[in-house]
Amino acid sequence: MIGLKSTGRQSARLRLDAVNRWRVLGLGGLALFLAGCSLKSGPKNSQNTFRPKGEAAQKIDNLMQPVFWIAIIIATAVLVATVFIAIRFRQRKGSDSRPKQIHGSTPFEISWTILPAVILAVVAIPTVSLIFDLDAKPKDPLNVTVVGKQWWWQFDYPQQAGIDKKIVTANELHIPTGRNVALDLTACDKSLGTVDENAACSVIHSFWVPELSGKRDVVPGHRNTLTLYTDKPGTYLGQCAEYCGLSHANMRFRVIAQSPEDFEAWTANQLDGPAVALSDSGGAENLFVKIYGCTGCHTTADSSLSVYGPNLTHLASRTTFASGSYPLNRANLIDWIYDSPSLVPMESKSCRLPPPATCVGMPSFSKNTPPGMPSMTRAEAAELADYLLQLK
Repeated sequence: MIGLKSTGRQSARLRLDAVNRWRVLGLGGLALFLAGCSLKSGPKNSQNTFRPKGEAAQKIDNLMQPVFWIAIIIATAVLVATVFIAIRFRQRKGSDSRPKQIHGSTPFEISWTILPAVILAVVAIPTVSLIFDLDAKPKDPLNVTVVGKQWWWQFDYPQQAGIDKKIVTANELHIPTGRNVALDLTACDKSLGTVDENAACSVIHSFWVPELSGKRDVVPGHRNTLTLYTDKPGTYLGQCAEYCGLSHANMRFRVIAQSPEDFEAWTANQLDGPAVALSDSGGAENLFVKIYGCTGCHTTADSSLSVYGPNLTHLASRTTFASGSYPLNRANLIDWIYDSPSLVPMESKSCRLPPPATCVGMPSFSKNTPPGMPSMTRAEAAELADYLLQLK
């Protein structure tokens, strides 16, 4: 009797252990699922490749959807077949028999060779056709040169009909709706003025605006092209999609699609000189030019100049800064000027060592300052920020 009770308790314990294992597996799966969700509030327009808003993105989605469902059907069939075979032909207790072996079956070998080949051929035809379609040269486009740097994006608008100079801006690409925008993508920074052009190149980046188009690599010494088109005004989030160093995840940008009238107004504003000349900025001029040497990397005088750092002539007309990482407001800008590596990592080793170590990007002016420069006070950072926020 005691033995029966003991056996019953062991069986119950085994059943409980099995239930607990399934509970753990279920909770683990639920945790993984929830990890892909976010309750954080944010803009409705985000990086969602399944919500195309541009012509190229719509064509890509039209191709991807049937391929996706075909893959789901095949994966489901394979999974069901695998589970069925594993259960149906499993080794049973007390049986030493082996399932009938079909290794070397000619009909099976031919079937699972031809069927995938046919499926891939069916997928390949529209895929190759779409590749050529997306690479076609657009008619009457707005031309923009995109320069990938570490770790931000520069957008150069060349001279156009009726415009006497180009426009250089950073991290926010303005485009008109209803018109093709031809992007010339490069990772070369010729503004450094080196004898060897390739010596002034950055690493490989990748330009991606999920709701407007597919990815396109931005390669040093090589030019790629990409066409954007949308008839829907809005702000579309983009990022670098190729690992390019410590701040790769912070290398973001925005595409702001505007009506033709609003785009013309933006263009006219960018062509104007600075709202406040540096010479009229009071104490900010001394800080900007003489004490901290900001003019060595930036300009606030001419929106057509390509310099080492972002052109700041119309900084206040942008909604974000630091490669789209932070909203442009006074508090954030003061923190950035005072100690930017604490907000966006530059070089992990160099930025943590004393001078003469330097960073890729803006250095810290509060600690480990560049050689020969004093440590900045927050009051000085605030004075510089107040000046920059006038540059609309």
